[in-house]
Amino acid sequence: MINLIVITHGEFGAYLIEAAEGIVGAQPAGLKNVSISARMTLDRVKEAAAKAIDEMRSDDGLIFLIDMPGGTPMNVVLPLSKDIQKSAVICGVNINMMTSAFAYRNSLDFDRLVAKILEDGRKAICEVKSLLMKK
Repeated sequence: MINLIVITHGEFGAYLIEAAEGIVGAQPAGLKNVSISARMTLDRVKEAAAKAIDEMRSDDGLIFLIDMPGGTPMNVVLPLSKDIQKSAVICGVNINMMTSAFAYRNSLDFDRLVAKILEDGRKAICEVKSLLMKK
C-alpha cells in the first residue's frame, strides 16, 4: 500500500483527514498526520517528521501531503525525503486531493497516484459562479 504523511501548520491536516474519511471511509493503516505549531522548535518539527517517516516507509511508496509551498512543513520534508526513492512531496493539499489519495492508494501504482492527486487537486480550484453563469 502507498502510505501517506500529512504535514501541515496547526490542525489543518487533522481536519482534512477527518473530513476526507467522512467522505471516502476510515483509513486504518498507512496514514500519519503531523501537525506543527509556532510553539514547536525546528528541531522538534524535524524529529516529528523523521519519526513519521520511520513509521510509514513502504516499498510501494510514500506520499507527503503538505499545506503550502515554501512553508516549514515543506522545508523540513524535502531534505528528509531526498533519499526515499519512491516518494513525492505534494504541496497545496485540499480536500479533493485527500479524498483522491484515500480512494486510489490501493489500486493505482505510485506514479499514477501522484498524477491523480495533482489532477484532482487542480480540478477543485475554480470559481463556480462564473462557470454556472455561462450556461
